[in-house]
Amino acid sequence: MASCLAGSHFVPGSQDYIPVAEFYADKSVFVTGGTGFMGKVLVEKLLRSCPKIKKIYLLMRPKRGQDVASRLTELTQSPLFETLRKERPQELNKIVPIIGDITEPELGISPADQAMLCQKVSVVFHSAATVKFDEKLKLSVTINMLGTQQLVQLCHHMLGLQALVHVSTAYCNCEREKVEEIVYAPPVLPEHVVTLVQTLPDDLVDRITPDLVGDRPNTYTFTKALAEDMLIKECGNLPVAIVRPSIVLSSVREPVKGWVDNWNGPNGIIAAVGKGIFRTMLGNGTRVADLVPVDTVINLMIVCAWRTHFERGDGVVVYNCCTGQQNPITWQRFVKTSFKYMRKHPFREVIWYPGGDITSNRMKHSALSLLQHRLPAHVMDLVSRATGKKPMMVRVQNKLEKASACLEYFTTRQWAFSDDNVQALCGCLSAEDRATFDFDVTNIDWDAYIESYVLGIRRFLFKESPNTLPKSRTILRRLHIVHIITQVATVLFVWRFLFSRSNALRNIWRRIVDLLTRTARLLAIA
Repeated sequence: MASCLAGSHFVPGSQDYIPVAEFYADKSVFVTGGTGFMGKVLVEKLLRSCPKIKKIYLLMRPKRGQDVASRLTELTQSPLFETLRKERPQELNKIVPIIGDITEPELGISPADQAMLCQKVSVVFHSAATVKFDEKLKLSVTINMLGTQQLVQLCHHMLGLQALVHVSTAYCNCEREKVEEIVYAPPVLPEHVVTLVQTLPDDLVDRITPDLVGDRPNTYTFTKALAEDMLIKECGNLPVAIVRPSIVLSSVREPVKGWVDNWNGPNGIIAAVGKGIFRTMLGNGTRVADLVPVDTVINLMIVCAWRTHFERGDGVVVYNCCTGQQNPITWQRFVKTSFKYMRKHPFREVIWYPGGDITSNRMKHSALSLLQHRLPAHVMDLVSRATGKKPMMVRVQNKLEKASACLEYFTTRQWAFSDDNVQALCGCLSAEDRATFDFDVTNIDWDAYIESYVLGIRRFLFKESPNTLPKSRTILRRLHIVHIITQVATVLFVWRFLFSRSNALRNIWRRIVDLLTRTARLLAIA
């Protein structure tokens, strides 16, 4: 377990205590994955809360015909950077793009840029990864494992490196019910897996992937576990920390409540539920949903780099950034609370009244999926074809069911992620640093957080203005009436159908009516 008692740097109030922001003063930082969901929040937070930071070097590659300069402009124009653009726009000039590619040898960085980074960088944050659960093993190995290896090799040449923070996942050891803050022995040797994917034909690699992955649900968790082992073996005496977040969702506070920019994980499912096109999901509602806001993870990353520099003697320290131990929420509560706020803040163009449930009964789920997902999708596509419109609902449902299947492993199980190192680190901070870089998950009000999460999906994913809420609420009220009428009509139809075909049911109904009549008469006499 990490301790903060070794040095006065970690005693709040002591003369030697160095505030977190001050640690980053006049230092340059190198970030991989800086254009991803977590990377953007990291860059914004460093610029806003560590104003004396010197430079942030961002590994970027040209994409879809855009050069890195255009991508950087697009990045800084996003709503995430609005506060900085208004209050301290000059801070954005500290972001320096480094042309490279995590899949390339030496990260695709030119010799000149490598030399510059090795001379100037003090802190490295490695968050580049493929987070697709169904990614091909070869690409997953290339990005998550070889990318990490290449970065470590670069870090060995950095003259003034004070901390390397590697972002892993809490689920890299998901075959264990209790996960400590240690690096476990890998299921197979990483070098063997690398050799396999580099020498075997792609189709053969795809065929043997299930056998290699074993008990793990996907290539993502598998390669992240191997990447941790590679990091431990190759980091030598580098100052390294590993941060393992669980399921990362929208921001809880900073810089904008509810900020989210992707459809990954539960985001796409919740968005579809809000539109009324997804109503059943397989899972155990009583299990803990280990969800964590993105800004909570970023604050921990920034602080653990600070600690890693001052406590190098502790070796590689692992931080499980999770909520399940300190502030748990079940899947059932998460789903029900999401419904509550999707009805309070409805999305535009809702197809049906949001509702449904999470069920652990596979047969029930399959039946509901057929009746509530597939049949309506086919009917809507038939109508689209008849009216000359492009059919799309079956395709949408296929994608949603695939996303739901990827989450199924996590919604039907529960883990106990130890977070002693995170708790100890929190205790190291002064009151000011604890407020500025808050990663205390006990401060999360789940009800308020889920409301901001739903509003974030509405605003940042669907791009819907708050001005559209009154009209959306009117439409939802009408859909609610239609929904109730449909439910009543369905019950009456089923009852009528059964009643007309069953003598036993008719006899039972007559007895009930007879009993009610007699009871009414006795009450009238009394």
